[in-house]
Amino acid sequence: MESGPAIFAGMVFCLFGARLLAWTATRARQRRPVAHGVSPVASVAVASLVAVISLALGAWCLTRL
Repeated sequence: MESGPAIFAGMVFCLFGARLLAWTATRARQRRPVAHGVSPVASVAVASLVAVISLALGAWCLTRL
């Protein structure tokens, strides 16, 4: 019974993290701002950190099956 929510949460975290990481890399490669009004280096670092944490949480949820 508990595997359904774990699969859902794991997939949501993994999809969000992967998409955020891809979007951040694309914006950085095009030298466009990741967040307006913030230092480009800081915004890329924070967005990448959030993406990696989200991917790790997703992987953790999927290993709890």
